[in-house]
Amino acid sequence: MPVKNVFEYAVIRVVPRVEREEFINVGVILFCKTEKFLQCIIEVDDARIEAFSSGLDITEVKSNLHAFTEITKGNPTCGSIAVLDEASRFRWLTATRSTVVQASKVHPGLTNDCEKTLKRLFAEMVA
Repeated sequence: MPVKNVFEYAVIRVVPRVEREEFINVGVILFCKTEKFLQCIIEVDDARIEAFSSGLDITEVKSNLHAFTEITKGNPTCGSIAVLDEASRFRWLTATRSTVVQASKVHPGLTNDCEKTLKRLFAEMVA
């Protein structure tokens, strides 16, 4: 029987008007300490975001989401946060904030295949 590892994930959201607390799910980030796994999948549907909030600068949102992805990967050109260990980057990226790009609360689970679980969660929560 395959060993199941504890993982944590959060849904990545675009919140066009923070004061309204309305959002569109655009991605998922998954962390597994045992596997030293930290990855995210982010996909922006321009038309959906435009329909939801016509005044939002989609180019700026995509730039912020790109930075999120690069920090997840540990790209050292993205500053001091990006060079932290996986757990620290995950905690920093999923911390509560009032910005256009936010993460949901963190949820736990068990998996024996982090990448497959990330893809499944993305399909369920975003696609």
